[in-house]
Amino acid sequence: MKRIYFIYNLKSGKGTIRSKLGDVIDLCTKAGYEVTARSTQSRMDACTVAEYACLQNYDMIACSGGDGTLNEVVHGVMNSGMSVPIGYIPSGSTNDFSRGLGIPRGIVNAAGWMLQGGRYVCDVGQFNDKYFMYVAAFGALVSVTYETPQQTKNVLGHAAYILNGITRLNTIRSYHMRVEYDGKCIEDDFIFGMVTNSASVAGMISLENFLLDDGVYEVTLVKTPRNPLDLHKIVNSLLNIKEDLDTRQIKCFRASRIRFTSAEPVPWTVDGECGGDVTQAEVINLKRAVTFAVGQQSNPEGT
Repeated sequence: MKRIYFIYNLKSGKGTIRSKLGDVIDLCTKAGYEVTARSTQSRMDACTVAEYACLQNYDMIACSGGDGTLNEVVHGVMNSGMSVPIGYIPSGSTNDFSRGLGIPRGIVNAAGWMLQGGRYVCDVGQFNDKYFMYVAAFGALVSVTYETPQQTKNVLGHAAYILNGITRLNTIRSYHMRVEYDGKCIEDDFIFGMVTNSASVAGMISLENFLLDDGVYEVTLVKTPRNPLDLHKIVNSLLNIKEDLDTRQIKCFRASRIRFTSAEPVPWTVDGECGGDVTQAEVINLKRAVTFAVGQQSNPEGT
């Protein structure tokens, strides 16, 4: 019998997974799986458990939580060195990555979808010694993503990030950085930068024309505004970023390897969690490095 290890985070979102556990396990059982289920007990617990499950030759690692929980599971699978499919059942407050993967809304719907037999191989990002699925970012919006209280996110969802961000507008600081990619170099003062592989970031910044398996990332750099009008234009542009956007304040490009260098430590976020303060960040796209269990469609090697 096939085996599935189900890892879930009871603190994620509004805790809706608690009332749906029986339904998820029943779906997995009817699909022919023997189910082992475990709730996360601490930070990076999902990473440890996912790695263990891979090494124990489970056929699938399923997880329910937000983007942070998924990030931990991806770390575990990558650390194992094995190619075990991941089934993602979003239950967080924003679930940015799930939009790009096309996961249907609702815990039961998402669980049924991951059991339909399709496989989708996705890129994984490497930020120094950390992995990420959809974003590595620094600057103005970084602290908003991981310092917004969980209770506030549970109640307000996307609006929680926006409200927390508004209160910080008068404290925006800039960082002088050197950004190198594809033999090119940009050096300037920036208030924000992000390397992404997602349809949205923090549920509010929308991105177009991206692929999860093309080996490149979308990079957005925001220069320091000179006046309130510049800031207003920046906010409007970030709400709907276009491919190859290149204005006086915002630079967008695509690359598979990017190096950020600064004289002072810069705070980063990785998949919405604190990524640490660093003076040098090497961001690399690991093309088609992890497999997701998805619907009935697949993207086999070579497509």
